[in-house]
Amino acid sequence: MNETIANLRDGFQPWAWNWGTALLAAVLGVALGLLVHRLLFGLLRKVATSTNDTLSDDIIVEALARPGRWALATLGLVIAARQTPLLHAVWEALSGLVMPLLLGWIAFSLVRGSAEAVMLSTETANDIAAARSRRTRVSILSRTALVVIVVITNGLMLLDVPGVRDIGTTLLASAGLAALAVGAAAQPALKSLIAGLQMAITEPVRIGDLVVIDGHTGRVEEIRMSFVTVRTWDERVVVVPTARFLDQSFENWSRRSERLTGPVYLHLDPATEVEPIRTEFLRFLETQKEWDHRTAEMVMTEAHPESIELRLGMSAATIADLFELRCAVREHMIAWLRREMPDALIRHRLGVEDANARTKKR
Repeated sequence: MNETIANLRDGFQPWAWNWGTALLAAVLGVALGLLVHRLLFGLLRKVATSTNDTLSDDIIVEALARPGRWALATLGLVIAARQTPLLHAVWEALSGLVMPLLLGWIAFSLVRGSAEAVMLSTETANDIAAARSRRTRVSILSRTALVVIVVITNGLMLLDVPGVRDIGTTLLASAGLAALAVGAAAQPALKSLIAGLQMAITEPVRIGDLVVIDGHTGRVEEIRMSFVTVRTWDERVVVVPTARFLDQSFENWSRRSERLTGPVYLHLDPATEVEPIRTEFLRFLETQKEWDHRTAEMVMTEAHPESIELRLGMSAATIADLFELRCAVREHMIAWLRREMPDALIRHRLGVEDANARTKKR
């Protein structure tokens, strides 16, 4: 029997036998890797599904599933190549491109999946300020990490190309001048990169903060390395360079928390009695669910011959509640003054009767 198999093998060309053996070993190795992937990730999915309190592990497992399939298939191919000389030679020629690509893909997927998992966990956080801080840092640092991974992966792959490596060796002598030229040309990009990293570390503004910059008031929607998008109340998007938040002053209304105190101003006749207005203001605040009972005061901030200014101060737990509370107080107080104290409202009066009397005396 062994003699028959040997005769058949000798009948084939050596190259055909070698390539057939290598192809069979490659198929078996890849099949083994795919089988291990199916069993391993099936187990990981069951473990992730059993933890019903969070979806973070499910997101990470799904992010690694696709690159993990190719990585385990490649691992099976490597194991088979160790037993097959021809397949080993082919793998040696391709490993310099395949291995950096697979490792970079796994790292890319892991960073992106982890960032998505952290973003999802912040949506149910009780501490809004801490959640915004985490989202901002993850958003900026994950983008930076992804760019670094892509650059390093491409660099490792290009190093395996002889022509590129030779060109790099040839240009090494002029690297100093080239570095100066590139540094001068890339100064705006480097400034934006450094500004983005400073934003992630110092956190002058975070995703979701309410800011006022260049006369625009809105919520920070997105923070990138080169720009920040601010969504205004009328749904416009204001694009602001990242460096502006570090080089110039701006207002951040939710830096530590959403709790704010806001005013409503009333301009009334100087002869108005103030105490009844204060009593009505405090009574009305007690009926409003938006008021958080921290601040409630009314003071006269200005007094002119033609008018007085009353500032009605109130507080709320969130910026949205404060806006609604100020609108409600303003509307109610004007209606109450019109109904209960109409003389308090300023009118431009013409003394026609007095003028006629003075004219008759003359």
